Amino acid sequence: MVTLSAIFTPDQPPEQILPVAAAAEAAGMTHLWVWEDCFKESGIATATAMLATTSRLTVGIGLLPAPLRNVALTAMELATVSRLFPGRLMPGIGHGVLSWMGQVGVLAESPLALLREYTAALYALLHGDTVTVHGRYVSLDEVKLDWPPTVPPPLLVGGVKPRTVALAGELADGVIVSSGPSPDEIRATAGHFRASRPDGADPGEVVVFTHASADSPGREIAAMVSEYAAAGATHVAVNADERDADLKRFVTLLAREVSPLVRSG
Repeated sequence: MVTLSAIFTPDQPPEQILPVAAAAEAAGMTHLWVWEDCFKESGIATATAMLATTSRLTVGIGLLPAPLRNVALTAMELATVSRLFPGRLMPGIGHGVLSWMGQVGVLAESPLALLREYTAALYALLHGDTVTVHGRYVSLDEVKLDWPPTVPPPLLVGGVKPRTVALAGELADGVIVSSGPSPDEIRATAGHFRASRPDGADPGEVVVFTHASADSPGREIAAMVSEYAAAGATHVAVNADERDADLKRFVTLLAREVSPLVRSG
């Protein structure tokens, strides 16, 4: 069964973080996603606030831009949040928007090489390993977290192009596909991702980020979600098209009207 969730976009002011998270949990939603867009809101800070104000909600972060964050610092922050709220965090990492990465002076000559080194190191650190690596972009000398997660969070990688999707399949627990892809694109991505999984690994998560008007009928959104599920998505996260949308109302619509339709379909 596909998981349906909403996205709290950083177009909303930080003051809306806690009310929206509380509304999502009250409506029965199991997952809520946040984005880390330059130069708006910290993905980790937003996720932590949401987790602290709820008791059951799982919060996903999509995506933490690898060029912007030292991998050891990211591991420390994610491990801390994971220990405070075990089993309720789903972090995602990615290339970052390249124009933004250039704007802050961290644009990598080879974004794919950076993401490969970063993903491997972060995954190992979150699983309690001691990591020594001297790569093109990531350099660690016997680094080990003193407080690794008691429950390592699933690590997801954002990807659209085949080489990044294959990297996610090889090194991470799931892939996040954004930009409102078509079902056919998801079918191809899911197949490529799963074909890249190591022997014996679980199928992994295929997360789709998409969008809908906050005034869309529930059946219309449910039909879209079901199409993605049929194409291989395991998780569909929806954000409201309108920048000024009432997100408390939107998450309630998804949880109470759309989700039952998806389950019954």
